[in-house]
Amino acid sequence: MTDATSAMTDHATPAATPQRTRTPWRAAFFVLAGVGIVAGVMWALFGSRLLVVRSVTVTGEHLVTSAQVVAAAGVPLGTSLISVDAGQVARRVEGIRQVASVTVSKDWPDHLTITVRERVPVVAVRMAAGGYDLVDPAGVLVVWSRTHPARLPLYQTSVSGGALRGNPGLATAAAVLAELSPALWKQVAEVSASQVQAGPGRTPGDANQVLLGLRDGKTVLWGGTDYAAQKNRELAVLLSGAARYIDVSAPGTVVTK
Repeated sequence: MTDATSAMTDHATPAATPQRTRTPWRAAFFVLAGVGIVAGVMWALFGSRLLVVRSVTVTGEHLVTSAQVVAAAGVPLGTSLISVDAGQVARRVEGIRQVASVTVSKDWPDHLTITVRERVPVVAVRMAAGGYDLVDPAGVLVVWSRTHPARLPLYQTSVSGGALRGNPGLATAAAVLAELSPALWKQVAEVSASQVQAGPGRTPGDANQVLLGLRDGKTVLWGGTDYAAQKNRELAVLLSGAARYIDVSAPGTVVTK
Protein backbone atom coordinates (compact mmCIF):
# COMPACT_ATOMS: atom_id res chain seq x y z
CA MET A 1 0.00 0.00 0.00
CA THR A 2 2.72 2.35 0.87
CA ASP A 3 4.59 1.74 -2.36
CA ALA A 4 1.44 2.08 -4.47
CA THR A 5 0.42 5.29 -2.73
CA SER A 6 3.89 6.69 -3.20
CA ALA A 7 3.86 5.81 -6.87
CA MET A 8 0.51 7.48 -7.40
CA THR A 9 1.70 10.57 -5.62
CA ASP A 10 4.81 10.78 -7.73
CA HIS A 11 2.78 10.34 -10.90
CA ALA A 12 0.30 13.14 -9.98
CA THR A 13 2.97 15.73 -9.21
CA PRO A 14 3.56 17.90 -12.34
CA ALA A 15 7.05 18.60 -13.52
CA ALA A 16 8.44 22.03 -12.63
CA THR A 17 8.27 24.59 -15.53
CA PRO A 18 11.67 26.18 -16.28
CA GLN A 19 11.74 30.00 -15.93
CA ARG A 20 12.26 32.10 -19.08
CA THR A 21 15.30 34.28 -18.99
CA ARG A 22 15.68 37.42 -21.18
CA THR A 23 18.81 37.12 -23.20
CA PRO A 24 21.17 40.14 -23.10
CA TRP A 25 21.33 40.33 -26.89
CA ARG A 26 17.59 41.07 -27.14
CA ALA A 27 17.81 44.11 -24.82
CA ALA A 28 20.86 45.32 -26.68
CA PHE A 29 18.98 45.01 -29.96
CA PHE A 30 16.16 47.29 -28.80
CA VAL A 31 18.63 49.86 -27.46
CA LEU A 32 20.55 49.92 -30.72
CA ALA A 33 17.32 50.15 -32.71
CA GLY A 34 16.20 53.16 -30.66
CA VAL A 35 19.54 54.88 -31.12
CA GLY A 36 19.37 54.19 -34.84
CA ILE A 37 15.91 55.70 -35.14
CA VAL A 38 16.95 58.85 -33.26
CA ALA A 39 20.11 59.15 -35.34
CA GLY A 40 18.09 58.72 -38.53
CA VAL A 41 15.63 61.44 -37.54
CA MET A 42 18.44 63.83 -36.58
CA TRP A 43 20.23 63.16 -39.84
CA ALA A 44 17.03 63.73 -41.81
CA LEU A 45 16.41 67.03 -40.05
CA PHE A 46 19.91 68.46 -39.87
CA GLY A 47 22.22 66.52 -42.16
CA SER A 48 20.05 65.35 -45.01
CA ARG A 49 19.85 67.33 -48.23
CA LEU A 50 16.11 66.61 -48.30
CA LEU A 51 15.04 69.19 -45.67
CA VAL A 52 17.05 72.23 -46.67
CA VAL A 53 16.00 75.64 -47.98
CA ARG A 54 15.81 75.36 -51.75
CA SER A 55 13.70 78.46 -52.45
CA VAL A 56 12.54 81.68 -50.75
CA THR A 57 9.37 83.56 -51.69
CA VAL A 58 8.80 87.21 -50.74
CA THR A 59 5.31 88.74 -50.73
CA GLY A 60 3.93 92.19 -49.90
CA GLU A 61 6.88 94.16 -51.26
CA HIS A 62 6.32 97.34 -53.26
CA LEU A 63 8.79 99.95 -52.05
CA VAL A 64 11.56 97.39 -51.58
CA THR A 65 12.62 94.57 -53.88
CA SER A 66 12.54 90.84 -53.26
CA ALA A 67 16.31 90.80 -53.63
CA GLN A 68 16.66 93.34 -50.78
CA VAL A 69 14.45 91.25 -48.52
CA VAL A 70 16.26 87.99 -49.30
CA ALA A 71 19.64 89.63 -48.72
CA ALA A 72 18.51 91.06 -45.36
CA ALA A 73 17.00 87.70 -44.33
CA GLY A 74 20.43 86.09 -44.52
CA VAL A 75 19.27 82.51 -45.18
CA PRO A 76 21.48 80.96 -47.89
CA LEU A 77 20.00 78.20 -50.03
CA GLY A 78 21.02 74.83 -48.62
CA THR A 79 20.49 75.89 -45.00
CA SER A 80 18.76 73.25 -42.88
CA LEU A 81 15.14 74.36 -42.72
CA ILE A 82 14.68 73.28 -39.11
CA SER A 83 17.66 75.38 -38.03
CA VAL A 84 16.16 78.60 -39.46
CA ASP A 85 15.07 80.91 -36.61
CA ALA A 86 11.99 82.64 -38.03
CA GLY A 87 12.08 85.35 -35.35
CA GLN A 88 15.67 86.32 -36.11
CA VAL A 89 14.99 86.36 -39.84
CA ALA A 90 11.99 88.66 -39.29
CA ARG A 91 14.04 91.05 -37.15
CA ARG A 92 16.77 91.25 -39.77
CA VAL A 93 14.28 92.09 -42.52
CA GLU A 94 12.59 94.67 -40.27
CA GLY A 95 15.93 96.49 -40.30
CA ILE A 96 14.98 97.74 -43.77
CA ARG A 97 13.61 101.25 -43.22
CA GLN A 98 10.55 100.83 -45.43
CA VAL A 99 9.44 97.63 -43.68
CA ALA A 100 7.05 97.88 -40.74
CA SER A 101 6.63 94.20 -39.85
CA VAL A 102 7.52 90.75 -41.17
CA THR A 103 6.08 87.24 -40.96
CA VAL A 104 8.31 84.27 -41.75
CA SER A 105 6.87 80.80 -42.33
CA LYS A 106 8.47 77.46 -43.13
CA ASP A 107 6.79 75.49 -45.91
CA TRP A 108 8.07 71.95 -45.53
CA PRO A 109 10.06 70.30 -46.82
CA ASP A 110 12.23 72.91 -48.49
CA HIS A 111 10.64 76.36 -48.79
CA LEU A 112 10.68 79.64 -46.84
CA THR A 113 8.04 82.37 -47.23
CA ILE A 114 8.70 85.94 -46.07
CA THR A 115 5.69 88.27 -45.95
CA VAL A 116 6.44 91.95 -45.44
CA ARG A 117 4.12 94.78 -44.44
CA GLU A 118 5.62 98.02 -45.63
CA ARG A 119 5.29 101.42 -44.00
CA VAL A 120 2.64 103.67 -45.51
CA PRO A 121 3.34 107.42 -45.81
CA VAL A 122 0.59 109.66 -44.42
CA VAL A 123 2.07 113.13 -44.97
CA ALA A 124 4.64 114.86 -47.14
CA VAL A 125 7.29 117.20 -45.71
CA ARG A 126 8.76 119.86 -47.99
CA MET A 127 12.57 119.82 -48.00
CA ALA A 128 14.61 123.03 -48.09
CA ALA A 129 16.87 121.53 -50.75
CA GLY A 130 13.92 120.49 -52.89
CA GLY A 131 11.63 117.53 -53.05
CA TYR A 132 9.51 115.97 -50.33
CA ASP A 133 10.08 113.44 -47.58
CA LEU A 134 7.14 111.08 -47.25
CA VAL A 135 6.79 109.86 -43.67
CA ASP A 136 4.55 107.38 -41.86
CA PRO A 137 2.58 107.94 -38.60
CA ALA A 138 5.63 107.02 -36.50
CA GLY A 139 7.65 109.74 -38.21
CA VAL A 140 9.78 107.26 -40.16
CA LEU A 141 11.00 108.56 -43.50
CA VAL A 142 9.64 106.04 -45.98
CA VAL A 143 10.74 107.51 -49.29
CA TRP A 144 11.80 110.77 -50.94
CA SER A 145 9.79 112.18 -53.83
CA ARG A 146 10.79 114.84 -56.31
CA THR A 147 7.19 116.10 -56.50
CA HIS A 148 4.43 116.42 -53.94
CA PRO A 149 2.01 113.47 -54.20
CA ALA A 150 -1.47 114.99 -54.45
CA ARG A 151 -2.96 112.28 -52.23
CA LEU A 152 -0.81 113.22 -49.21
CA PRO A 153 -1.39 116.34 -47.08
CA LEU A 154 1.60 118.60 -46.65
CA TYR A 155 2.81 118.56 -43.05
CA GLN A 156 3.87 122.02 -41.94
CA THR A 157 7.02 121.78 -39.83
CA SER A 158 10.40 123.43 -39.50
CA VAL A 159 12.33 120.13 -39.37
CA SER A 160 13.13 117.63 -42.09
CA GLY A 161 11.21 114.42 -42.54
CA GLY A 162 14.22 112.42 -41.39
CA ALA A 163 14.11 114.10 -37.96
CA LEU A 164 10.44 113.37 -37.24
CA ARG A 165 10.75 109.83 -35.88
CA GLY A 166 8.79 109.69 -32.63
CA ASN A 167 7.62 113.29 -32.97
CA PRO A 168 4.45 113.70 -30.83
CA GLY A 169 3.04 116.48 -33.01
CA LEU A 170 3.24 114.33 -36.12
CA ALA A 171 1.79 111.36 -34.24
CA THR A 172 -1.23 113.47 -33.24
CA ALA A 173 -1.65 114.84 -36.76
CA ALA A 174 -1.51 111.33 -38.23
CA ALA A 175 -4.07 110.11 -35.69
CA VAL A 176 -6.41 112.98 -36.59
CA LEU A 177 -6.06 112.28 -40.32
CA ALA A 178 -6.97 108.64 -39.65
CA GLU A 179 -10.18 109.61 -37.85
CA LEU A 180 -11.45 112.07 -40.48
CA SER A 181 -14.44 111.03 -42.56
CA PRO A 182 -13.41 109.95 -46.09
CA ALA A 183 -15.09 113.03 -47.62
CA LEU A 184 -13.23 115.40 -45.31
CA TRP A 185 -9.91 113.58 -45.65
CA LYS A 186 -9.96 114.12 -49.41
CA GLN A 187 -10.26 117.87 -48.87
CA VAL A 188 -7.19 118.23 -46.64
CA ALA A 189 -4.29 119.94 -48.41
CA GLU A 190 -2.06 120.57 -45.40
CA VAL A 191 -1.92 119.80 -41.70
CA SER A 192 0.03 121.12 -38.73
CA ALA A 193 0.17 120.47 -34.99
CA SER A 194 0.99 122.95 -32.22
CA GLN A 195 1.60 122.08 -28.62
CA VAL A 196 -0.65 123.69 -26.02
CA GLN A 197 -0.34 123.95 -22.28
CA ALA A 198 -2.31 121.44 -20.28
CA GLY A 199 -4.96 123.03 -18.11
CA PRO A 200 -8.40 122.60 -16.56
CA GLY A 201 -10.87 120.97 -18.90
CA ARG A 202 -8.23 119.71 -21.30
CA THR A 203 -7.88 115.98 -22.02
CA PRO A 204 -4.64 114.18 -22.94
CA GLY A 205 -5.78 114.38 -26.57
CA ASP A 206 -5.46 118.17 -26.36
CA ALA A 207 -1.67 118.17 -25.81
CA ASN A 208 -1.26 118.93 -29.52
CA GLN A 209 -3.86 120.95 -31.41
CA VAL A 210 -4.21 120.01 -35.08
CA LEU A 211 -4.97 122.58 -37.76
CA LEU A 212 -6.28 121.49 -41.15
CA GLY A 213 -5.92 123.53 -44.33
CA LEU A 214 -8.48 122.48 -46.93
CA ARG A 215 -8.12 122.56 -50.68
CA ASP A 216 -10.80 125.25 -51.03
CA GLY A 217 -8.87 127.60 -48.75
CA LYS A 218 -10.90 127.00 -45.57
CA THR A 219 -9.18 126.36 -42.26
CA VAL A 220 -10.36 123.93 -39.59
CA LEU A 221 -9.05 123.90 -36.04
CA TRP A 222 -9.69 120.27 -35.21
CA GLY A 223 -7.96 120.23 -31.85
CA GLY A 224 -6.95 116.93 -30.26
CA THR A 225 -7.88 113.37 -31.07
CA ASP A 226 -10.97 113.27 -28.88
CA TYR A 227 -14.68 113.47 -29.93
CA ALA A 228 -13.85 112.59 -33.53
CA ALA A 229 -17.34 111.39 -34.44
CA GLN A 230 -18.99 114.58 -33.17
CA LYS A 231 -16.45 116.80 -34.92
CA ASN A 232 -17.01 114.99 -38.21
CA ARG A 233 -20.78 115.48 -37.91
CA GLU A 234 -20.46 119.19 -37.15
CA LEU A 235 -18.06 119.79 -40.03
CA ALA A 236 -20.29 117.93 -42.47
CA VAL A 237 -22.84 120.71 -41.87
CA LEU A 238 -20.57 123.72 -41.43
CA LEU A 239 -18.30 123.21 -44.44
CA SER A 240 -21.17 123.87 -46.81
CA GLY A 241 -21.52 127.38 -45.37
CA ALA A 242 -19.61 130.59 -46.08
CA ALA A 243 -17.31 130.47 -43.03
CA ARG A 244 -13.61 130.38 -43.89
CA TYR A 245 -12.45 129.40 -40.41
CA ILE A 246 -14.14 126.72 -38.32
CA ASP A 247 -13.09 125.77 -34.80
CA VAL A 248 -14.44 122.40 -33.63
CA SER A 249 -11.75 121.79 -31.04
CA ALA A 250 -14.42 121.99 -28.31
CA PRO A 251 -17.45 120.13 -29.72
CA GLY A 252 -20.75 121.76 -28.90
CA THR A 253 -19.20 125.26 -28.85
CA VAL A 254 -18.19 125.71 -32.47
CA VAL A 255 -16.61 129.01 -33.51
CA THR A 256 -16.76 130.19 -37.11
CA LYS A 257 -15.40 133.25 -38.87
